[in-house]
Amino acid sequence: MLIFVYGTLKRGHSNHGYLRGQTFIDLATTEPRYRLYDLGGYPGMILDTSHGTSIHGEVWDIDDACLKQLDELEGTEIGEYVRESIPLLPPFQDQLVQGYRYLMDVSAAPELGDCW
Repeated sequence: MLIFVYGTLKRGHSNHGYLRGQTFIDLATTEPRYRLYDLGGYPGMILDTSHGTSIHGEVWDIDDACLKQLDELEGTEIGEYVRESIPLLPPFQDQLVQGYRYLMDVSAAPELGDCW
């Protein structure tokens, strides 16, 4: 499956080892409907369809074992993040690409702009 990563999972960042053995596809950018916040050591991308921006990241092709590890890392079972389809700009606009959207309160977190 294709997954969009925008923070510590990207190449050169602290959690990139989770993607070891997976296939890097290309750089990617979301449709302008998100905002990115600094959560203290990692970012959180939230939905903002009114004033959102495009977030820059990477698309990877990952296997089921990797997906399970990423879901655990991102805390999907405890409701910190949700994994869902992330609409991307070309050349990925017609592909199903999933990613992680942050679900917790970001009111005290500084905004990062479009890139971690």
